[in-house]
Order: sequence, then structure tokens, then C-alpha cells
Amino acid sequence: MAHRDRIRTLLGAALGLGLAGAVLLPRLPAFAEEAPRRLPEAATRSAEPPGPRVAVFAGGCFWGVQGVFQHLRGVSNAVSGYAGGTRAEADYRTVSGGGTGHAEAVSVTYDPAAIRYDELLRIFFSVALDPTQVDRQGPDTGHQYRSALFPQDAEQARVAKAYIAQLDAAKAYARPVATRIEPAAAFYPAEGYHQDFMALHPGHPYIAANDAPKLEALRSLFPERTAAQPVLVNRPPA
Repeated sequence: MAHRDRIRTLLGAALGLGLAGAVLLPRLPAFAEEAPRRLPEAATRSAEPPGPRVAVFAGGCFWGVQGVFQHLRGVSNAVSGYAGGTRAEADYRTVSGGGTGHAEAVSVTYDPAAIRYDELLRIFFSVALDPTQVDRQGPDTGHQYRSALFPQDAEQARVAKAYIAQLDAAKAYARPVATRIEPAAAFYPAEGYHQDFMALHPGHPYIAANDAPKLEALRSLFPERTAAQPVLVNRPPA
């Protein structure tokens, strides 16, 4: 996370010092190279039993990925956390060091009667990340920022493989999709201060530069799928 923290510092300095301060800053790394776009529907549709289902996605910093899924109709929860590692525990400090094998990820609970897994995939690839980048997303670099899917059953694995193959065959991007399909593994929720970060801190420099555009793209490209309000992990009492 050190690299992301450096970017946060630079962006914060730019906003704090105004235009003159921004001019004095070193040039920031390029963000996503592939712009959001409304990708085609999946040719292979999910066949899922009724009732709540869980899907796990990794697409760089979990703040923005969580924010996208929290604004989808049919999603009842989206939790930031860590997946895909070799250790039997994970937290921000150890994962940010890059030595545990975990990726920042989001566990999404959804109703397949309202939104199927293949539809979640389509939106994920359309607006939540640049799937052609390897071990990075935007300004964040390292294996913990890789793009990955963690299918929870054979059906999700089948649909995920088919959709990636479909995108590559259609040359949806200038380069092949680099998103990995990894075995389902334990998911460790992130610390409380990471949950709902995009919703709670919309003016944060990192959010404004990297994640707000993802939500704007969701609203623009998939208005029929976008909920007016996010579903939060830490919901206020009724």
C-alpha cells in the first residue's frame, strides 16, 4: 500500500496547494489505460439456483470495486477484504507488504433472480477496472492489486472462463484480458475503516481521482442497473 499512500499524499498536496501546487508535483503514474465501455452481454448465461449467492472479485484497490457493486440493483452486500493468499489470516498490514499472496478483493452477495453472475461479470469488466493490466490497477502496483476472479462453484468458473474468452475473441481491448481465475479460497473481511470508504469519503483525493469515475461510468453506461443509494456494510440502525 506504500505506493498508494504516496499517491494519496501527492493528490492531497495538489488539492491543498491549488493549481500552483499541482504544477510543482511530479507527474503521477497513468491511471487505467483502457477506458470504461459497455461490453456485450455474456453469451454464456449463469444457471443459478434461487436464493442469495456470493461472488468474489479482485480489481485493484477494493475501495472503488466495492463502491461499484454497492450501487448495483440486486446486490444486498459488498464487503471489502482479502482473498487468494497462502496464509491462514490476512489484514491490511500484512497484505500491503505483498508477501501473503492475497489480493484486495470484494465479496458480493447478490440475488440471481435480480442480477445473474454473468451480469455481474459484465459490469465488473466494463467499469470497475482495466482488465489488461498485470499486478496493478492505475497508480497501485503489486501482486495484491492483481485482477482476479474467485469462482465459488463450478458454474461460476464455467461462466467466468467463457466470458473472458468471449472478450478476447471479440478483441474488446487492445490487449488480452489479464484477469486471473483463481480457486475459491478463504475471504477475510478488511478492517472497519476500509468498509464503505467510497460512500463515506467521496471527496478523498484518491477516490476523486481513481474511483469516482468508475461510479460515473456505471451510472452512464448501466443506468438500468444502478441503484440510487449504495447498500452499505455498516448500515445505520433503522
